[in-house]
Amino acid sequence: MNKITQQIKSSSVLLISIICLLIGQTAQAQFTLSTQKRNVDDLSDAEVSMFMEKAQASGMSESEIEKAALTQGYTAADIAKMRERVANMQLIPATVDPFQKNNALDKGNLQQDIRSNKPTYYSPRVNTPVLQESIFNIEERKLLAKPLNIYNDSLVTEYNKLQERASNSLNKKIFGASLFQNDKLTFEPDMRIATPKNYQLGPDDELNIHIFGDVLDNFKVTVSPEGTVKILNLSPIYVNGLSMDAASERIISRLRQLYQGLNKPGSGSSAQVTLAGVRSIKVTLTGEVNSPGSYTVSSLATVFNALYLAGGPNRNGSFRNIRVIRGNKVVRTLDLYDFLLRADQKDNIHLNDQDIIRVGDYENRVELMGEVKRPYIYELVKGESFKDLLRYSGGFTEKAYTYTINVRRNTSREIKLLNISQEEVETFLPNNGDVYTVGTIIERYENRVEIQGAVFRPGNYAIEPGLNTVKELIKKSEGLREDAFLNRATLTRRKENYDPEVLSIDLGKILRGEAADISLQREDVLQVYSINNLREKRFVNIVGEVNAPGEFEFKEGMKVGDLILLAKGLKESASYANLELARRIITHGTADPKAAKIEIISFAIDGSHKIANEGNQITLQPFDIISIRRAPNYEEQRSVKILGMVNFPGSYAIENNQQRISDLIKRAGGLRVEGYLEGGKLIRGTTTVGVNLKEILNNPSSQENLQLMAGDELTIPRLLQTIKLTGAVQNPLAVSYKEDFTLKEYIAEAGGYTVNANKKKMYVTYANGVSNQIRKFFIFKKNPRIEPGSEIVIPAFPENRKKGLSAAEAIGLTSSLVSVSIAIITLINNIPK
Repeated sequence: MNKITQQIKSSSVLLISIICLLIGQTAQAQFTLSTQKRNVDDLSDAEVSMFMEKAQASGMSESEIEKAALTQGYTAADIAKMRERVANMQLIPATVDPFQKNNALDKGNLQQDIRSNKPTYYSPRVNTPVLQESIFNIEERKLLAKPLNIYNDSLVTEYNKLQERASNSLNKKIFGASLFQNDKLTFEPDMRIATPKNYQLGPDDELNIHIFGDVLDNFKVTVSPEGTVKILNLSPIYVNGLSMDAASERIISRLRQLYQGLNKPGSGSSAQVTLAGVRSIKVTLTGEVNSPGSYTVSSLATVFNALYLAGGPNRNGSFRNIRVIRGNKVVRTLDLYDFLLRADQKDNIHLNDQDIIRVGDYENRVELMGEVKRPYIYELVKGESFKDLLRYSGGFTEKAYTYTINVRRNTSREIKLLNISQEEVETFLPNNGDVYTVGTIIERYENRVEIQGAVFRPGNYAIEPGLNTVKELIKKSEGLREDAFLNRATLTRRKENYDPEVLSIDLGKILRGEAADISLQREDVLQVYSINNLREKRFVNIVGEVNAPGEFEFKEGMKVGDLILLAKGLKESASYANLELARRIITHGTADPKAAKIEIISFAIDGSHKIANEGNQITLQPFDIISIRRAPNYEEQRSVKILGMVNFPGSYAIENNQQRISDLIKRAGGLRVEGYLEGGKLIRGTTTVGVNLKEILNNPSSQENLQLMAGDELTIPRLLQTIKLTGAVQNPLAVSYKEDFTLKEYIAEAGGYTVNANKKKMYVTYANGVSNQIRKFFIFKKNPRIEPGSEIVIPAFPENRKKGLSAAEAIGLTSSLVSVSIAIITLINNIPK
């Protein structure tokens, strides 16, 4: 909610009128409520402006408007929302606070008509808390020195940001302040609960009187300003100040004048009195609250409801000394810490009309920072100690340094620093303005040592009785692993200046008692090395015809047969003879550079993996590589396909490497009658192989009869009866095959050549994929033959092809020829005669 408009008292009637007009209309200066409640969020800015004008013209008093709104079910939250809507639309001029009349900042025409377009000055200090920090006072004064046009809200926005900065800076650390700044909390009284037993009736309360049994009747009455209710011809019944039980008993007693025996045993008729509607009351909030003033609330409202409407205690307000004054007497003193810390609402009493809630000034406020669960500014009452302050903050965090706690205390002249020891926590009494800082423990161990490497339980250990030496640390870690390297270990420790140093120790001698044990110091790290980590990773490799070739970890005693089993056995294609083992020749020191670096061992196995077999029992060494080759006569099944016009199309296995195309056609049952041999194609991979099937079948020994390869696909189509023309013809199409047609006649059926046709490059592609072009011999030209299924292709010249020489090129060529001619004539003339 905008803090400026929220605190302008002179606008309260207007704003409440706007809220009420959300549920009503004006007609002839009469205010009539509508039957349907409107939602504030659903209203447009135009509707809000219209309601403002109607509210001013309604002529109703403030109390009448409030009563109408409450009757229709509108709450204090609705009024608050409407105030915010109005504040967002425009800035309402304020009436100067009497206490600030002489303030130079408040001078200006503050009573300017809100609809005028004249510049005006606005004082945000009216009814607002005084800022404590000088930087905000300075910025505020600079801002107030500028004229403010109420139709240009840039300065309003600027001031709002300044107010927000100040509020956040001053209030965000006060424990409990956020309770009254949370938009998700409303503290609205629940209107659907049963009437409290201690609720006292008053003017404007509505009662339902329901009579049932032998007699049926119902009355709805309202408590008059005189405190009475009127039923039929009975005299007024006084109920003001009575509880519901007492009022119900008094009303039923009077009703017995009309209905004999009412609510008595055996009478057959009963009556019940319930509360139908509650009245509105006025309470005043004064003292150190964010928005002091009078508020109209439900008669079921409590102290919390009123405090929330007023924004709670301000910067100087006390959270622990809130007094409810009724009839000039303090009837209850509220401590908000009871609710904040324990959810205790014992002092959250229901309010009565004309109650006054006064928030006093705080007396003792301290700040707690650092490693506590709730670092805030807390208010302490007389007699509370630092232990109580810790309880309010939720106690220390897990990283809190509790040995001493720093205190910054204000004296009459300067600042003084104090330290609270652990023994003083319960007795130390805080002073107003104290700042307590709880530090963080140091990330450092006072008795830690660490052991790493080849032990069964590496990790951190504490130096303590029974664990003070290297030997005792190894014992505590449950001893060395079998792969521990005993000849050398390293002990890393910190020198006095915290520089690291390394001590090399013979671990084997210490454990055997041949060398003195070494005492441990704080932060020592003992590293025990593993033999496996001190040498290259050892493996053996197997490649070739095994099911899972690859690299395997070397183990002492591993044999060739063991490695074959690790590789999941031999493939069927594996050769049992001529296996090869490649072994490194390792020499430490100087060696002949011409000497062999690798030893090659050839051997054979029987394939049964028997231990008795000599080849399987060859012992392996680290980094050996076993190669198992493919058997020379091993052949996997290969297949070809024949499709189309044969009697048995499908896939056929290649029996041997000598099988040819004619053999495949024969195995497929030969050609069918409609088969077109000239159109047969052989597809090998992604390539079309042109074959002459007629030549192959007539002469199987012909070179056309190719040997078959795995994956070949032979296709023999049905007799084709069309000729296709593509390329640079007027109408590319397919025409029927005519045995006596020439090439020229076929082209004529396609409309002839196009302008850019390259007639010399024309060619014919036959159904089997083979192409033929025009052949010339001197002046003679032979066109290719046309067969069924052929495609006549006429290429086209490029579109950017030059058709002749340009003028410049012709002139240049002529000049060159003239120059050459002159040179030849000159040469001839100079020949000696």
